[in-house]
Amino acid sequence: MSVHTERRGPITLVTLTRPDVRNAVDAATAQALYQAFLDFDADPEARVAVFHGAHGHFCAGWDLKSGAALTGNAEQALPRLLAELDYPPDDPRPPGPMGPSRLLLGKPVIAAVEGAAVAGGMELALWCDLRVMAEDAYFGIYCRRFGVPLIDGGTVRLPRLIGQSRALDLILTGRQVKADEALTMGLANRVVAPGLALAAALGLAEQIAGFPQATLRADRLSALTQWDWPGREAMQREWQGGRTCLADALAGAARFADGAGRHGKF
Repeated sequence: MSVHTERRGPITLVTLTRPDVRNAVDAATAQALYQAFLDFDADPEARVAVFHGAHGHFCAGWDLKSGAALTGNAEQALPRLLAELDYPPDDPRPPGPMGPSRLLLGKPVIAAVEGAAVAGGMELALWCDLRVMAEDAYFGIYCRRFGVPLIDGGTVRLPRLIGQSRALDLILTGRQVKADEALTMGLANRVVAPGLALAAALGLAEQIAGFPQATLRADRLSALTQWDWPGREAMQREWQGGRTCLADALAGAARFADGAGRHGKF
């Protein structure tokens, strides 16, 4: 299994484990992540989730090799991909391409980031309420190189977290953002020594789980929904823009599968 869930008292630990692809997410893994967080949200005893990637990396994004496998017949692949990823705007709990990225949960999730959290993996980290980051970890919209659009909340959440000017710098260049800069711009909430992100995130989760939960959840929900556009509408608008770019995404996936852009090379 590529996704493991473990209860530690009031904490739910969700682990992504696909070591051969730096925890990149394919369709089956996205569905497993989506279900894991739905189960966490429905569990009356669970108060906070911690989300991390095993084997030294958080998540390298969408599995481009799985996307490249769809490019044999582009005329058939694109409609099939759109059918898999599309969703009606009134769907209350829509799955995202990366799994839970379109969900608004009733409880907080903390990302424990080691190694790479790039492309769709960065979007998963942005989806979380807080990000605890190792000193040698990094973010980056690496999918910029391959024409893969941000359709898991990146264009919505990143400007809201760090401001539009900084967000556009990252969105337009795809450059790497290391932990010290991420902390300065507010992208990371805590930075810890390498290898300690999970332990620190679990400690933070324990602290949050100890507070009165009804008030905490009400305040959290108000903070998340107070923007000019309701989050769901903003996400729908993002998808409507990104869905027109998926042909480029498939072409980029094929380039990646052929060896382009490995190890973050532009």
